[in-house]
Amino acid sequence: MKRYKMIVAYDGTNYHGFARQNEAITVQGTIEKAIGKITQEEVLTLGAGRTDAGVHARGQCVTFDSETKVPANRLVKAINSQLPPDIVVQSVEEVGEDFHPRFGAKRKTYRYQIWCGALPDPFTYRYALHYPYKVDEKKMQEAANHMVGEHDFACFCASGSQVKDTVRKIYSIDVKRDGNMIAIDVCGNGFLYNMVRIIIGTLLYVNEGKLSTAEISEIISGKDRKKAGPTVPPQGLTMLEIIYE
Repeated sequence: MKRYKMIVAYDGTNYHGFARQNEAITVQGTIEKAIGKITQEEVLTLGAGRTDAGVHARGQCVTFDSETKVPANRLVKAINSQLPPDIVVQSVEEVGEDFHPRFGAKRKTYRYQIWCGALPDPFTYRYALHYPYKVDEKKMQEAANHMVGEHDFACFCASGSQVKDTVRKIYSIDVKRDGNMIAIDVCGNGFLYNMVRIIIGTLLYVNEGKLSTAEISEIISGKDRKKAGPTVPPQGLTMLEIIYE
């Protein structure tokens, strides 16, 4: 039995999230069916992260074990032939049996996009939040800088999470503008449930004057979810890249 590592890109619009569900179409379930058709096995996959419904990925890492005789360099084309066009396997390689896509990840980068044009853009609505207001990206960057570092991020964790350890390390948050499109890249060693979307909601509150940049450190130290900003919609979020040793 060999273990294979895949890098997968997908548009999450038409799926009920990444993780398989018995009565819903998911990215993971769709990938497993596609692999099974090629290997003629019942395949179970592991992903680096469970993206929510409507969230996208450019660099999701997925592993599966198989006894297939198909060479790894031919699996890319073979699996893609069984997938819908909104899911694409970008690479496949053999890895050691101890490789784990989630526990082995050292850094993950997510991008959230905000379209701040006065009118919606029909070509970006699936991949960006329409926010028809003035955006002060320098002010948002200043607030984001207070979030960088290792902290207890309980204030940025949605209710319903079962995780006990809410300490995470944020390596960087970069706020960039290209015309009407704002892209915010968040890189960390791991993220809590809805953490990135709450970070973005908090930065938008700072942009609107509902919070000051000086309050960010107080919100983090206070560990109170109610003090932070709202959870922004999922469609603006993309799992961008995962770094392994």
